[in-house]
Amino acid sequence: MTVEEHLKEAGQGRINAGSDVVKKTKEGANAPVALITGTSSGFGMRTAITLAKQGYRVVATMRDLSRREELVKLAEQAGLAERLQYVQLDVTDTESVQKAVGNVIHNNGRIDMLVNNAGFAVGGFIEEVSMEDWRRQMETNLFGLIAVTRAVLPVMREQKQGLIVNLSSVSGLSGFPGYAPYAASKFAVEGFTESLRHEMSSFGVRVVLVEPGSYRTPIWNKGLGEIHRSEDSPYKHKLDAVLRYSKHASETAPDPQEVADLIGRIARMRAPRLRYALGKGSRVLIIGKALLPWKWLERIIARGLK
Repeated sequence: MTVEEHLKEAGQGRINAGSDVVKKTKEGANAPVALITGTSSGFGMRTAITLAKQGYRVVATMRDLSRREELVKLAEQAGLAERLQYVQLDVTDTESVQKAVGNVIHNNGRIDMLVNNAGFAVGGFIEEVSMEDWRRQMETNLFGLIAVTRAVLPVMREQKQGLIVNLSSVSGLSGFPGYAPYAASKFAVEGFTESLRHEMSSFGVRVVLVEPGSYRTPIWNKGLGEIHRSEDSPYKHKLDAVLRYSKHASETAPDPQEVADLIGRIARMRAPRLRYALGKGSRVLIIGKALLPWKWLERIIARGLK
């Protein structure tokens, strides 16, 4: 499919004057374009500002555009308001994905970088997490990421260049009790990204995984903080330990700007490697899983939750 055909399919002809897209100006018209999902908070918000500072025209997408106020304020304070565009995008809605990508191409003519950041965390022990919550987790963190990537691939393939950064997690490398839905979604993102990198290498499209450990973002408050459990749950004591650990980790975690800065560095690399792990304890965990017998690692994690 050509870019023109892709535009037609995406419905760019339906864009009207009421669109929330900020039209491009002559200034920076030839600047590279970065599309970022999930920019209302956390890594996505900081990455939007970081890439705009590096000269990108940033298309900041989010499911609910009424939550863009903080990002708008940060952009204005940094003198970057003209470099940001705001587009409504629900990664779990096929029509929303196609319309958003169509808007980006219509207003910018290209997409040079995609940062798949949108996601959330479902917490709880496997037996007690409803199938509805399992499906919600996969719809956003995996299938939503795949949908946005598939919508952008024809554009990058026609351009014969591009960069796709998928936000995974240290939880995509090592499972942890009470985090199973999130870990399962991120393990799947890891496998998807490995395959995608193979498939796109001959088209000049670079594909990268960023695997943060714990950082001060709202993700765990939205997930583990909303766990519904009964007082007579057989997992109560274990779950309480997981929640204590998560609360402590979030309070002592480093600034999420570190992740945005890493993505900014990756954007400047000609040949980035596949994986970049960062954050408190992430490298230790990865090395431990690679070198230690599983039973040892299991005991270490169990001890840490007492």
